[in-house]
Amino acid sequence: MVRGSKSWLAVVIAASTVVAATNVKQEAGLEAGRHAYETSDYAKAVQVLQAAAAQDPKNGDVQLLLAKSYLELQERDAAIKSAEKAVAIDPQNSIYHEWLGRAYGDKADHASWFSAISLAKKTRKEFETAVQLDEKNFSARQVLIEFDCSAPGLVGGGEEKARPQIKQLAEMDAAEGHYAEGNCRRQKKDFAAADAEFAKALESNPKSAELIYDIGDYAVKRSQADTLLAVAEAGERVAPNEPRGKFYRGVALILRKEDLDESETLLREYLKKAPLRSGYPRPAAVHAWLGRLFENQGKAEEAAKEYESALKLDPKNKMAQEALKRLKKG
Repeated sequence: MVRGSKSWLAVVIAASTVVAATNVKQEAGLEAGRHAYETSDYAKAVQVLQAAAAQDPKNGDVQLLLAKSYLELQERDAAIKSAEKAVAIDPQNSIYHEWLGRAYGDKADHASWFSAISLAKKTRKEFETAVQLDEKNFSARQVLIEFDCSAPGLVGGGEEKARPQIKQLAEMDAAEGHYAEGNCRRQKKDFAAADAEFAKALESNPKSAELIYDIGDYAVKRSQADTLLAVAEAGERVAPNEPRGKFYRGVALILRKEDLDESETLLREYLKKAPLRSGYPRPAAVHAWLGRLFENQGKAEEAAKEYESALKLDPKNKMAQEALKRLKKG
């Protein structure tokens, strides 16, 4: 019996060691995938995460990060498949449903009219489920509100559905509520009302960098220098190491035609530090604004080079296209 007990104990210890080693390996795979994602190496992230998924097929976080990586690569079907796996693994996870909705929505934006209808309905269903599972998942509430304010009733949208969501969100967080109202007004092309709500959102101590910098994108399109400075200040307060504040502050200075040397420094620092990711201003946009900076300084040759760099990265960049035409005429 003693000898048998020792043998049993040895088996248990060996099994525990194997399990622990497996867990460490699985966690290392997820962390390696996350690192590749954070450094914008999405192809590597997919490769690493696929291996991690094979090792741990019940890990929803692996599937979620796979879905995000596929979305950055614009591999929409693969993103949907991974997000669906995440939801299947944990149907009660609000974030998984939110990102499945985002994946459906992204495909709907690039699908034929007929296919887009079905995908849009799925998109809203997932956003709604995410909110039902976690009422404090503010990002899910925001995308649900945006959907309802922008999508027609044919696919389940309608501003009347957004109103109670906006009210509930405002009761939980003032900044989120003002942003939601502003975003709804933006979808309806009521820009004066959107401006006012976004200003209130920035004044209400927002906690979400994504919320803040989305207002920044809006302000860039509308050439609102003061709003961009408020965006930079709010963003730097919430996320001090986040590079997007440099971009928006730099653009604000160009619009004001002030401290242009500082603006150039800020934009070039942003180019060095920012990931290539959805929600971040693209390098083409940075080069276009550097072109505007040099144009403001009367440096036509340097401006043209920056505009050309922008068009190499994004041939459809209207700012660079129009600027080069203007310089040629001049």
